[in-house]
Amino acid sequence: MTSTELPDERALPCVVFPDGGEFVQSLFGHGDDNLHIVESALDVKLSLRGDRVFVCGAPEHFDLIKRLFEELYGLAAEGFPIYPTDVEHALTILRSGEKIHLRDIFLDTVYISSKKRVITPKSINQKVYIDAIRANHIVFGIGPAGTGKTYLAMAMAVSHLAKGEVDRIVLTRPAVEAGEKLGFLPGDIAEKVNPYLRPLYDALNEMMPFEKVQRLIERQTIEVAPLAFMRGRTLNDSFIILDEAQNCTPEQMKMFLTRLGFRSKAVVTGDDTQIDLPNAQTSGLVLIQRILMDIAGIAFVRFDERDVVRHRIVQQIVQAYDRFDRGKQNTHGGER
Repeated sequence: MTSTELPDERALPCVVFPDGGEFVQSLFGHGDDNLHIVESALDVKLSLRGDRVFVCGAPEHFDLIKRLFEELYGLAAEGFPIYPTDVEHALTILRSGEKIHLRDIFLDTVYISSKKRVITPKSINQKVYIDAIRANHIVFGIGPAGTGKTYLAMAMAVSHLAKGEVDRIVLTRPAVEAGEKLGFLPGDIAEKVNPYLRPLYDALNEMMPFEKVQRLIERQTIEVAPLAFMRGRTLNDSFIILDEAQNCTPEQMKMFLTRLGFRSKAVVTGDDTQIDLPNAQTSGLVLIQRILMDIAGIAFVRFDERDVVRHRIVQQIVQAYDRFDRGKQNTHGGER
């Protein structure tokens, strides 16, 4: 993918950057890693010369590459750091066919962590999710692992707390085993359920210093508890997150949703394809989508593999499982 492999550059289409390409280096990163992401994704060869990028490849990719580089260059000019994962997400967004600009997504700052890391949406559905949380009392984020459902909800909760919009954060999830019985684990009930709450602690500790998180938990400004502990309570002035909601029974889901008090907001996250309830019980997350769909102030946001923001292999794993599940359904349908 070096310039020596390219034909005469004068015959190639090129993207020309304004201002003499002042921000090209911040756009393309160390060792032009971001260029290589585009080359690999679109099977093209790119050659950077000053304020121009020459494109060798299928002509139908040029408009996409031109828009990608122009929009990312605009973000770099505004001081937004462009990482290889951002280029991957940008390509997914622009290839979706939606008429949306990258700056409308990437510059929507949800929260700036203690490590000065800017937390922003990375996909169209993540942007829809953030806007839904801002505008509604209760939001359901439903989709596969790695799509940022819990992480972005946590960032919104911490942001609300920092701004004084709520007095506390309440984090909860059902303690349902995935192949291991709670009774076999050592310790009292708190020690038994603590491993199930670990992902919530992990997200918190990424956004705030560990010592501050511990102080807020000690003061009960942040409360992390299993879902069973929510019964009989009314939660006012709170930002409440129910994680792994696919493992709620319908009764538990109703109990949780009726805890919402004044000036509070709730986000419910889960993957309705990963239900661990025993004895083929109905998931409260599956049922609730039919019950509450038309109520004002409640929003449902559906994520898919395009929203996976973990390592790129996670997206490929999700896609492979989807293909496998569809194949099983087709096979069973044929047997009938």
